[in-house]
Amino acid sequence: MQKQIKSALISVFYKDNLENIVKKLGEQGVTIYSTGGTQKFIEELGVKCVAVEELTAYPSILGGRVKTLHPKVFGGILARRENAQDLEQLKQYEIPELDLVIVDLYPFEETVKSTTEEQTIIEKIDIGGVSLIRAAGKNYKDVVIVASKDQYADLEKVLTENNGNTSIEDRRAFAAKAFEVCANYDVAIAQYFLHNEPAAYFQVSAAEGQVMRYGENPHQRGVFYGDLSEIFNKLHGKELSYNNLVDVDAACQLIQEFAETTFAVIKHTNVCGIASRSTLKEAWEAALAGDKESAFGGVLVTNTVVDKATAESISEIFFEILIAPGFDADALTVLQAKKNRILLQQLKPVVTANVYKNVLNGVLLQESDKGSYKEWNETGARPATAAEKADLEFANIVCKHLKSNAIALVKDRQLIGKGCGQTSRIDALRHAIEKANQFRFDLKGAAMASDAFFPFDDCVRIAHEEGIVSVIQPGGSVRDNDSVEFCKQNGMVMVMTGMRHFRH
Repeated sequence: MQKQIKSALISVFYKDNLENIVKKLGEQGVTIYSTGGTQKFIEELGVKCVAVEELTAYPSILGGRVKTLHPKVFGGILARRENAQDLEQLKQYEIPELDLVIVDLYPFEETVKSTTEEQTIIEKIDIGGVSLIRAAGKNYKDVVIVASKDQYADLEKVLTENNGNTSIEDRRAFAAKAFEVCANYDVAIAQYFLHNEPAAYFQVSAAEGQVMRYGENPHQRGVFYGDLSEIFNKLHGKELSYNNLVDVDAACQLIQEFAETTFAVIKHTNVCGIASRSTLKEAWEAALAGDKESAFGGVLVTNTVVDKATAESISEIFFEILIAPGFDADALTVLQAKKNRILLQQLKPVVTANVYKNVLNGVLLQESDKGSYKEWNETGARPATAAEKADLEFANIVCKHLKSNAIALVKDRQLIGKGCGQTSRIDALRHAIEKANQFRFDLKGAAMASDAFFPFDDCVRIAHEEGIVSVIQPGGSVRDNDSVEFCKQNGMVMVMTGMRHFRH
């Protein structure tokens, strides 16, 4: 069912790329109604325009809060053209039919990002715009609704190619997008009022997604919803893939837990090498030594500006991505020698209030895992030395960022062995020891961290046999005392944190 656009209501915040549409409507003899700044914009283009105030006989009131909320506006939008009674009432009350509505919404999310001043934010909650969009969308059989500047190009195409005629398919597609815009807007407002507290129902506010080359595998479609430019300045390399983004997130979440100069290598979201040192080059070399095989094709991350000496050392291996707070100019020259390397300058921390996971026919939501321990309860044979405490804290953070079941072995603030994603804690420990032995690390004097408690004393026994002298774990097993007693009898340090770090 074709409909000719004969009248239009235009009232927008964003006027970018609107000029051609206004001129085209003027050329096609469309009667245009408008308000305030949009009316001025249209008239300055030399196109005739009727002020909404002329139609309603009411001025804009309450500081602009009420402009279009009037029966003469909503009647013209909601009237069913095939309904004789509706048309008779339009005639009775001198209400013109409105065939096209171009309305966008105040920039609420942008305002929240730019200020904390509540009154400024509240004034960017759009009322009339949402109402007009919903009305026009509801009556899509007769009305075209354009609710975002992102749709201007689609409308211009319709006006140009079809001379202002729209099909029912066109109008339904515009309406679908319009309701999507409103839904996203309402969620953003609700989230502001909730202040990141979980809602009683599932809600996510996401802008139009960036289509990836593919998802986790080539046969899967992938889309990213978010604005990477808020967090990163991409300095070099190809486009980030779905898997890249997953690993980059894991890398950033890990590195921001360290204050000292630290370098880490991430592979499939697990850290395979990490170390803290007095210089960045030393940190890089120690991190790489932790697992040279897994580092191939990995994601590298540091919390320190990359210098030339470190860049030259890094360039000796193949890697996908390097993330840092900055790069010296000569370091950047070295790193940019390979075309496909992705170099990301991290502009600010990654702040994640909630974590989502789709399961079965629904979605799980949980708060992000903040902190590394609630308490520092030393229950072993003796207090930890300063060096042992540093290694235990380091190991505990690393273990928090490994897939469960997880064990991290650390010596001198360097990851020397890890076991992750295992179906038993003993398997995770055995795998960690095997990794340490593979790269010829001496486990004597090392620290061990576990993401969850020990139900038996088997893990501390195996650790003791390898020369590990200190252990950190959350505690909470009914058989905690088995492990505690073994540590006491064998001169081992045991710290219980009261905080488990499962990561599935």
